[in-house]
Amino acid sequence: MKHIFTRILGIDVSFTTTVEDFIKHSGPKITYSKQPLQNEFFIRSTELLFEQGINDVIVKVEPWDDIPCFFEAGERSNIPFDIFSASFYMLSRYEEYLPHVKDELGRFPVKESLAYQHKFLQRPLVDLWAKKFLSVLKERFPDIVQKKKKYQFTSIVNVTTSHCFAYRGFVRTVGGILLDLSRFKLLRLIKRIVVWISPKKDPYDNFSYLMNVHKEIKCRTMFFFQFADYSKHDKNVSIFKNKFRYLIKSVADYSIVSLSASDSSSIENTILKQEKTRLAELINRPVNYSRMRYNRVNIPKTYQDLVKTEFTDDYTMGYTHEIGFRAGTCTPFYFYDINLEVQQPIKVHPFAVCDYSFLKYKKQEQIFEQLDFMFRQVKEVQGNFNIVFSNELLGSSNRLQWLKLYKAVLKRYYV
Repeated sequence: MKHIFTRILGIDVSFTTTVEDFIKHSGPKITYSKQPLQNEFFIRSTELLFEQGINDVIVKVEPWDDIPCFFEAGERSNIPFDIFSASFYMLSRYEEYLPHVKDELGRFPVKESLAYQHKFLQRPLVDLWAKKFLSVLKERFPDIVQKKKKYQFTSIVNVTTSHCFAYRGFVRTVGGILLDLSRFKLLRLIKRIVVWISPKKDPYDNFSYLMNVHKEIKCRTMFFFQFADYSKHDKNVSIFKNKFRYLIKSVADYSIVSLSASDSSSIENTILKQEKTRLAELINRPVNYSRMRYNRVNIPKTYQDLVKTEFTDDYTMGYTHEIGFRAGTCTPFYFYDINLEVQQPIKVHPFAVCDYSFLKYKKQEQIFEQLDFMFRQVKEVQGNFNIVFSNELLGSSNRLQWLKLYKAVLKRYYV
């Protein structure tokens, strides 16, 4: 309810379960229960918010005019659906507590989601419901006071591999050469040798270009660096390489820098804490923001671990290969842990787009057709349009011309 009223609609709200206090109140008031008390604005509640734990929930998606919705409230209700239960279902990621088969990286599969199956993944339903709810409220309470939200665009650069070939050390470089030879990747071998001779020619080293783009466009940008020990899935440059450390510090002079957590840290919380501490000591400022490897969020463990490690904000809520709103909102929200029945002190910033979802398209025009639709949706509700770009794709050679695409995206959607 606070997410809908306060964070989305900008309306101050208080709650009471005392009938006498409710009846005495002379301003706008809403009953959320099975029956109205008098002639006040009434929303008939379903069972979801009054239950404990996870239960079998029947979700039947039906239209609320032109917007999909669920948890029908009945004819007596002033709005046809229980907006609070439906929003809680999306924001809590209720469906991710239910039995499901994870993908090869241990992630909740997008095709298992209600949003994907009912074709509303690309719509921030919770925000759209709130906007529609507000229009109904204003018919009843035309003098209702609200604080206006503002649209915000954020470019997120995820750096799990800062350099493709440079600063890898003798053993790793020789190993890479032998691997390229065994697989007959001669072009890659030539690039590796060129970078070995001249590290500045590393294809992933586009940080100066990115910083210049950000200075020109002046949009909000964030860099998430992996700062981890070497492991099977974490193969960035050594955190003890001075060139790598200097790179992070120089980027931190101009942009927000925080932690892209390693794969190992999702298994062992002490590793996550160590990575956070090391990065904070390097940039000489607190590290409060996180992104998880492979956009892997295991509900609720991931957020429990982040809270234990004293992160305040997370930017992992989204799908890698599908454009859309995993939690059904484009407004940051606090995660509610259903297992513990408590709101956790970590703010979730959902992203709408990850650049890996662009790989299915052959032309930039196809990408912008999708992004324009998303942009209109977010702008309509004055939400947050967060787009994640990976350092690896920005430094790869592809028909999409990633660096030019990156700059074009920032110019188009930073308003």
